[in-house]
Amino acid sequence: MKLSTKGKYGLYAMVYLAQHEGEGPQSLKAIAELGLPDPYLEQLLGSLRRAGLVKTVRGAQGGYQLSRAAGEITVRHIIEAMEGPLSLSECVVEKEHICPRGADCKAKGVWGYLTDQINGLLDSITLTDMLNQDIKGEIFT
Repeated sequence: MKLSTKGKYGLYAMVYLAQHEGEGPQSLKAIAELGLPDPYLEQLLGSLRRAGLVKTVRGAQGGYQLSRAAGEITVRHIIEAMEGPLSLSECVVEKEHICPRGADCKAKGVWGYLTDQINGLLDSITLTDMLNQDIKGEIFT
């Protein structure tokens, strides 16, 4: 499993907006200074807007800002907005058995457990945690 550029850039953009929370809308140009290409960034911010994580403000002083407090937005919210639901195997999320092993598969429980653990961890980290570099009481880099 590897996070795509879309997921990484979406997270970078959200961290930027969290850093400037309360300063009003941030222009696309300012956010792009992170090293993100403008057209691609605009596409990513559109996905984040549709997911209800950012809002846009039109006009000369317009731009993008968080739609709610940084402490209410988790890494999982962002990753799912960019990548879709995170699962280590399709069999964990599919309603029908897509694998010939079906209900007898012994690995399915492992994939489900690992998926739940990863999603729980992503749910436990907010943008505020990232800004404070405080994940479960530890400083990270």
